[in-house]
Amino acid sequence: MGRVSDAKQRLMEAVAQLIWTGSYGSTTIDQICEKAEVKKGSFYYFFDSKADVAVAAIEQECGRMRPDLDAIFSPTVPPLERLRKYCEYGYALQERMKAQCGCVLGCPLFTLGSEVSTQEGRLQKKVREILDQKVKYLESAIRDADAAGLIDAPDATAKAKMLFAYYQGLYTQARINNDLKILTDALRGTFELLGVREAQPAAA
Repeated sequence: MGRVSDAKQRLMEAVAQLIWTGSYGSTTIDQICEKAEVKKGSFYYFFDSKADVAVAAIEQECGRMRPDLDAIFSPTVPPLERLRKYCEYGYALQERMKAQCGCVLGCPLFTLGSEVSTQEGRLQKKVREILDQKVKYLESAIRDADAAGLIDAPDATAKAKMLFAYYQGLYTQARINNDLKILTDALRGTFELLGVREAQPAAA
C-alpha cells in the first residue's frame, strides 16, 4: 500500500485534488485510494467515510493558507493594500493551478459548498466555518479603512459579506468560463463596491 507513515497525508491530498478538479459527488473512495496509492482497507483505518477525509483535507489546507492570510491582513498593512494583496493572492493561486491542470478551477470551497449544501451536514458546516473566517479578514480591513476615512462603511460586517459574495461570483464565473481574465476585475470591483474615495493603483 506504499509508505504507511504518510498514507493518511496522501489520502487527504488525493481527495483535495479530485474534488477541486472534479466534484465531490463524482469522487469515489476507490478513486481516492488509487490516486493516493493506498489500499482501501487502510483508508478505513484512518477515516470512516469520504466526508471525513474531505473535512480533514479542508482543515489541513486552511491551516496551510492561514499564515499567508494573516500576513496579507496584518493590521500593520494599510487596509486598502490588504484588499489589493488579497486579490493578487487569489489570482496567483488560480494562475498556478491552471498551469498545473490546464483549466481554471475557481475556489474549491465555493464549488464544494454549493454541491453539498443540502447534504453531508458535517462537511457543509466545515465549509461554512472556513468561509466565515475569510469574511472576518475582509471585515477587519473594511473596518480599518472606514476608520481611516478611506471609505464610508459604518456596517463593516454587511460590507464584508457583500464583498465576499462578489468574490464568490467572480471565482464561479472564472471556473465556468475557464477564463482567468474574469479575475482581473477583482480589485476594481472591490473598490467600486466599497466606494473608495481616491484612485488606487491597479493590481499587477
